Amino acid sequence: MIEFHLDERSGVSPYQQIVQQVRNALRLGMLRIGDRLPTVKEVVAQLAINPNTVLKAYRELEHEGLVSAKQGVGTFVTQTLADTSLAAHGPLRQDLQRWLTKARRAGLDDESIEALFLATFRTAAQEDIA
Repeated sequence: MIEFHLDERSGVSPYQQIVQQVRNALRLGMLRIGDRLPTVKEVVAQLAINPNTVLKAYRELEHEGLVSAKQGVGTFVTQTLADTSLAAHGPLRQDLQRWLTKARRAGLDDESIEALFLATFRTAAQEDIA
């Protein structure tokens, strides 16, 4: 089951962070059709947030057709975002893990690693467009 976490420094609203984490888990094959999301009560207890925040996130996911709420039973995944490239994730994840280890050994903290990754990612994306 997915375990949510919030980054208060991200500038992204808590409900949107929950939505993004579910989408990412679906994309990476960590959540599959039929899997149950944590109950609103479980998420509220884990993250100490307002129940309406969780309900808003789950409603957005339901509106997108990714999950379905069953009254008194829970919220279940109804669609996946994983594609045929999922098999490539394992080796790529290992390469990324090695890169992260090198970055930490070079003295970069988490924020510096994230900044470097995002800047490089955006540059590469712009070069792909050109």
